[in-house]
Amino acid sequence: MNKIEIPISKKKLTLGIIGSVLFVILGIWFYSHPNDFQNIPFRFLRNPTVIKTIGIAGIIFFGATGIYGIIKSFDKKFGLIIDNEGIFDNSNASSIGLIKWTDIIEIRTEQVMSTKFLLIYISDPNALIENVKGMKRKLMEGNMKIYGTPISITSNTLKYNFSDLEKLLKDRLNEQRRTMPNR
Repeated sequence: MNKIEIPISKKKLTLGIIGSVLFVILGIWFYSHPNDFQNIPFRFLRNPTVIKTIGIAGIIFFGATGIYGIIKSFDKKFGLIIDNEGIFDNSNASSIGLIKWTDIIEIRTEQVMSTKFLLIYISDPNALIENVKGMKRKLMEGNMKIYGTPISITSNTLKYNFSDLEKLLKDRLNEQRRTMPNR
């Protein structure tokens, strides 16, 4: 099997950073002008405390994603490397590095709104989570709770089409299963 190296898309990262900055600005506006929302049809959103809370949450979340995008834009490593050993994931904030083919049980596709992502089901997800610390662990625990696996891969930061990535990884997993004993 030949090695495939998929780079990080600087264009997609730049668009994400711009989007994050715009949402941070919107969050600042929500926080600093909570009384501008008194004519909204949803009664609970007329409460200035709710508006300020939404603003703070937006500033924190999109500030973090913007900072991550800026840091990631200087990353010279490939986003994904696919070879005989497995998938080396460096595509997102919860990436864990090498996911061995022998550990992968299944690859499934999910979609939340317009974002598609691949869920990588592995034989011992809890052992994987136990070896991770900090925010990455929180992200993985959230994935585990919602999807039953801590590992997800999207092409949002990759220079690669999602459908092509999905086909590539599923085909490679099937190819590895044919060549591995006891699978």
